[in-house]
Amino acid sequence: MVRLADRTERTVPFYAVEVLKQAQALAAQGHDIVSLGIGEPDFTAPARVLETLNRAADAGLSGYTAPAGIPALREAIAHYYQGHFGATVDPSRILVTSGASGALMLATLALINPGDEVLMPDPSYPANQNFITAAGGRTRLIPTTAKNRFQLDAQDINTHWGPDTRGVLIASPSNPTGTSMPREALRALIAAVRARGGFVIMDEIYLGLHYDQPPASALTLDDDIIVINSFSKYFHMTGWRLGWLMAPTAMMPAIERLAASLAICAPALSQHAALSCFEPEVMQIYERRRLSFKERRDYLLPEFARLGLTVPAAPDGAFYIFSDIREFGLDSAEFCRRLLHEAGVASVPGLDFGQAHAQHTVRFSYATGLDRLREAITRMETFLGQIR
Repeated sequence: MVRLADRTERTVPFYAVEVLKQAQALAAQGHDIVSLGIGEPDFTAPARVLETLNRAADAGLSGYTAPAGIPALREAIAHYYQGHFGATVDPSRILVTSGASGALMLATLALINPGDEVLMPDPSYPANQNFITAAGGRTRLIPTTAKNRFQLDAQDINTHWGPDTRGVLIASPSNPTGTSMPREALRALIAAVRARGGFVIMDEIYLGLHYDQPPASALTLDDDIIVINSFSKYFHMTGWRLGWLMAPTAMMPAIERLAASLAICAPALSQHAALSCFEPEVMQIYERRRLSFKERRDYLLPEFARLGLTVPAAPDGAFYIFSDIREFGLDSAEFCRRLLHEAGVASVPGLDFGQAHAQHTVRFSYATGLDRLREAITRMETFLGQIR
């Protein structure tokens, strides 16, 4: 057998994918499964975006674009960030990618040398570790607490920065917790990293899905960080594979060379269609949908409290609730397995997101409709009553 590269042994598994496979298998057998597992919005792209896609296809606009993306889309993203998140970004610093995954791949390849260490919070999205590994780096997960909303802070940087540390990869709002970093805490963390000559990669994929305070991009605190974002979550275009990266001007030539070599360009038709996302009438649709996510969160949080599912840090963004299940006497893997097979509700064990809280936490996604969430609560109430 051909010998695989060592990095394949170091990649972090996705328990969420295994949950999805089991849920799909049960559904194929005729079981009704309520999915609170995979973080994929139940909404799809608005009709106007689909119309623009079809017009672009009819016009033959499916060929390669420039590696950085079509200029009109880069300009639209810049206007979006200024109008919604307070950040002034020149379009020349924006590169359109094949999803946020493509953006993170380019950022890690451009910044990480073999052996470099990158700090990340525990818990955090597992795939992000694998991009660091693929670039030859090593991830160091720093345990976080509910007191800090499961986010890193400046003291973590001061304590854990080592001789091989080169930067941090953080997210606000976060997957799996749905928590955002307080502005002053984020400012202090960025300053601590920058004082050591390190880089900050900021995942703002869920920045548009905010529920309590108006959001601001981390770029409003420091213009020399790297930001990634996507059309998948707020814009509900998961399978369209479209995202973007924002980077300092000095980095852009190198990143564009990598992009041209590794992907040529992001999907052309997706790029042209995405221009319609920023039209005022379409943005109104997205804002109504954002409020529907808030309604779902506001329904679930008191229901979780009633059922005894502790939420150590209430989410203020994304569409996840990170719950402590210690009261029920099961580890997270067994809890999720039984919840799926006995109650028909899919969820993701904390094992996916790091070891610090792995055994006693579960991530629930509310990226599904309110009627299905009510059904999930009914089933969970029966299930939890049986295992107490």
